[in-house]
Amino acid sequence: MFSKDLFGKRLREIRKKNQETQQDLAAFLDVAKNSISEMENGKRTTTAEKIALICEHYRVSADYLLGLSDGLDPH
Repeated sequence: MFSKDLFGKRLREIRKKNQETQQDLAAFLDVAKNSISEMENGKRTTTAEKIALICEHYRVSADYLLGLSDGLDPH
């Protein structure tokens, strides 16, 4: 089941693992830095298009990012 909290936690973990700041990810997605903070804190999500960009950028599956699976492998 989808959880904004788990989505945010995984987004933060993936971003930090890739040594990027919230500002780096915000610039990549063309959103405000506070949007990334709100996503990571489980207060909001984003569009399907931006989720796809995040998954491609960090090479993770959407299922993992959305909390629908435990595996990082996009295949």
